[in-house]
Amino acid sequence: MQPRARYLIVDGHSVIFAWPELSKLHARRSSLARDALVKQLRDYQDWTGVRVVVVFDGKGKKVDATSDPNEVQIFYSRSGQSADAIIERLASKYAKQFDLMVATSDSMEAETVLACGAEWISPEALRGLLARRG
Repeated sequence: MQPRARYLIVDGHSVIFAWPELSKLHARRSSLARDALVKQLRDYQDWTGVRVVVVFDGKGKKVDATSDPNEVQIFYSRSGQSADAIIERLASKYAKQFDLMVATSDSMEAETVLACGAEWISPEALRGLLARRG
């Protein structure tokens, strides 16, 4: 039997505000913090083969997604919708199909993804995971 694909879904702003160095970058310019986080996640994906999806709260009229088959997938929620809602929807849809791990500091979101059958890790645990490279 083929092993199930592994995915790491990251609540982008939750991690940015939990990591002091990214929070400082965000205070200067939010795009700097997002880019720094995505770079670390891309390195992790390249090193481990775990597919990475990062979701940010957005401001547009629709959900915006950027995706190249070999890149980290990035979603921005539409205005009035939280990144949490997208992450919970992804977890409920794909947790049975794939090995999913969700990184967030939001306890309600963590409970939801666990109920869907996905794993949950804190931003601090994510830092350790990225430092170990898998």
